[in-house]
Amino acid sequence: MKVSRIIINGIIIFIGIGLFFLLMEKLGLGDKIYLRLVNFIFVIYGVNRTIKQDYEDHIDGYFTNLSSAFFTAFTSLILTIFAFIAYANARGGEEYIHTFVKHYIFGGTPSLYQFCIGLFIEGLAASAIVSFTLMQFWKDKVEKINKVDDLNHN
Repeated sequence: MKVSRIIINGIIIFIGIGLFFLLMEKLGLGDKIYLRLVNFIFVIYGVNRTIKQDYEDHIDGYFTNLSSAFFTAFTSLILTIFAFIAYANARGGEEYIHTFVKHYIFGGTPSLYQFCIGLFIEGLAASAIVSFTLMQFWKDKVEKINKVDDLNHN
């Protein structure tokens, strides 16, 4: 597991999500909750990139690569949450959140930080789902434990 790789790919995910979010805001599509599913494309890309680079560097092991994948997504999540807090504060703070939150599943009118805690939990779940799903694709490539040496077992 290379920390620099995790951080770089996490930043790539963050940039993709950030630009997509800004584009949605600019086009007036911020209220279309189903468009948020496009965020998965950026997370899948960055996490897969981490696992692929680990594989190319012969970093084997299911849990090693699963950890790398999860921490890549987690890095982007942390960056995204802090950037969203800064963006929301620049747009009016609580007033922005109250107009923004009506398009989400949250009940009532949460504060900016309550909203971000909800996004954090959602992001953790998405990070775990994407990491585990991609590892199902990569597991036979990075895990050598199930391979039998045919010369010794004939």
